[in-house]
Amino acid sequence: MSAAYIALVIVQALLGLMLIILVLLHAPKGEGMGGIGGGATLFAGKRGAESGLDKLTWTIVFLFIFICAVLGFGFVK
Repeated sequence: MSAAYIALVIVQALLGLMLIILVLLHAPKGEGMGGIGGGATLFAGKRGAESGLDKLTWTIVFLFIFICAVLGFGFVK
């Protein structure tokens, strides 16, 4: 195994952990039973922190998928 392969596997594992943490940090989207009585805010916009968290999460997702493709197609040997 080459050093590049080992480095990519380590980076992929760290990105996976970061992705789990970022997904858990997101606010719940569903209103549950509270939406029945009309108390739910249906079209509320995202706050600044939630928007930034979304952008960071999507960036980590794309990096994770890219590294999966690189490792899966065997570009690094």
